[in-house]
Amino acid sequence: MNIIQKLISTHLVEGQMIPGSEIAVRIDQTLTQDATGTMAYLEFEAMNIPKVKTELSVSYVDHNTIQIGFENADDHRFLKTVAAKHGIVYSRPGNGICHQVHLERFGVPGKSLLGSDSHTPTCGGLGMLAIGAGGLDIAMAMAGRPFRLNMPKVVKVNLTGSLRGWVCAKDIILELLRRLSVKGGVGKAFEFSGPGVATLSVPQRATITNMGAELGATTSVFPSDEQTRLFLRAQGREADYRPLSADADAQYDEVIDIDLSALNPEVAKPHQPDQVVEVEQLKGMKIDQVFIGSCTNSSYVDMVRVAKILKGHLVHPDVSLSIAPGSRQVFEMLAAEGYLADMISAGARILECACGPCAGSGQAPSTGAKSLRTSNRNFLGRCGTLDSEVYLAGAETCAASAIAGYLTDAEQYACVLDIEMPSAFRVDDRMIITPPADSSDVTVLKGPNIKSLPEFNELEDSFSAPVVIKTGDNISTDHIIPAGAKVIPLRSNVPEISKYLFSRVDPTFYDRLKAAGSGIIVGGENYGQGSSREHAALAPKYMGIKAVLVLSFARIHMQNLVNFGVLPLLFDSKEDYEKVRQDDVLSLSGVRSGVKNGSLTVNDETQGFSFTVHMALSERQKQTILTGGLLNAMEDRK
Repeated sequence: MNIIQKLISTHLVEGQMIPGSEIAVRIDQTLTQDATGTMAYLEFEAMNIPKVKTELSVSYVDHNTIQIGFENADDHRFLKTVAAKHGIVYSRPGNGICHQVHLERFGVPGKSLLGSDSHTPTCGGLGMLAIGAGGLDIAMAMAGRPFRLNMPKVVKVNLTGSLRGWVCAKDIILELLRRLSVKGGVGKAFEFSGPGVATLSVPQRATITNMGAELGATTSVFPSDEQTRLFLRAQGREADYRPLSADADAQYDEVIDIDLSALNPEVAKPHQPDQVVEVEQLKGMKIDQVFIGSCTNSSYVDMVRVAKILKGHLVHPDVSLSIAPGSRQVFEMLAAEGYLADMISAGARILECACGPCAGSGQAPSTGAKSLRTSNRNFLGRCGTLDSEVYLAGAETCAASAIAGYLTDAEQYACVLDIEMPSAFRVDDRMIITPPADSSDVTVLKGPNIKSLPEFNELEDSFSAPVVIKTGDNISTDHIIPAGAKVIPLRSNVPEISKYLFSRVDPTFYDRLKAAGSGIIVGGENYGQGSSREHAALAPKYMGIKAVLVLSFARIHMQNLVNFGVLPLLFDSKEDYEKVRQDDVLSLSGVRSGVKNGSLTVNDETQGFSFTVHMALSERQKQTILTGGLLNAMEDRK
């Protein structure tokens, strides 16, 4: 077997490992972050289960850290108390970004991890089966339920050679995005193999598995080998090490070859992570802002390489440079070893250990600015400024460009970029709170912005509704429900966050949908890519969206629609998609039997024609839809 098959087979509780068929896997660990976690724990509370049933569940605070009102602080207080109540480990604000901290302190080769963040596959860099999902799926896993997904095809990425000094791991995943696109990994898992693997440290591997999410992949994984053992030993966790590799005769559905020696620094242009070209093609492009950080490039080695480039230089006067270390561990080591002083001396603005600008929480660029970032996404408006242009690149390219004032690579700094992984990291887990053995006296505290999960009825057998919006391809969850400092604090308040539905695409959407009372969304290919935020399904459901009708779905978003009882319909032909117009009234009858059979007839009452649609649903998903969502279905099984 290959590594993906080994990981799944050791956790398989239902189904067969046949690509495309539904399987159920046991979950050992879960993680949440504060933007998605508040709702996940409200959902867990609704199940009336006293304690989580996983080996480990961790609640991180890393997204909602800008406190310009009471909302975020109230969420943090809720997360702390609900964690203590239900047996969940709590990582305090300031301890770092969930993926970086989990890699450092909790990731275990061979274990399974389900996270309410699409970049959970970061821990695949340690040889984990790490998958992102919606918050309700995380709540189910904490309740001891297996996670259900379609068995992915397995793609072997064969790495040969080694990276040149100024080329980085970010360039490897950008190269894959250039070749495959943001929908090229849908229904697939990526397994990295070949002699080039041994040249990559665990943090480098984590950068690659992190951004596998941008391919639409179910997960990405590296072997657990000597590099893994050295990393865990440096973290004081060598006992967690176990080797994991593919069998010599392992089979794969696809094979991709990448010669690391031939790679050059690359950059993703606006407004998709797959708009990738070599830096050389855009060299000299003036930039206004640089951000170095996020869960993609905020490790100790990333930061030290940045400090080495900045040392003795001053950030260009036309550039604002912000740096956010990924964890308290990284931050402390930079300070203790003098690298933080080098950054400050160069004029960098040091931010807290949090997601920050990547999630649109602070450091929004100026009007029309070009921002160069180490983040993993550059969707339109995600940074907080709608008319800005965000480019994605490695930390070395970003640091060199901040000094130059224009896009350039770091070749001239190659002589200082040979950085060794530390033999021992500074380990201080005092910002991680372990839940008490007896939580009977713990009171869960909820502020006025934290609203209970709405209840939904079972699926109607017939309905008519207007097409309230028609979109093109690659609509992300950022398009549906924006991130950012203004909207993220409302993640625990469905009525309020619903007011921002499609606000960056069509500012009239909320008012039109509210006036209509119900609606249908029509979209193109890869609808719902990007973040795992279930609010992109929950808010439309709350506002009366009956169905989402598209050419194809991103994996996590389709499951989130199912979880909240929204019909995920697929056009049988592109011609039908092109014919249906915004504001057309569509009617559906015999819906419940159609769900059971997997197909429906849709009548376009406005234009006077009919067409068929289908649903790619398992029997379990059909039952979930019929009962009005996953919580309702769970109640039925009690």
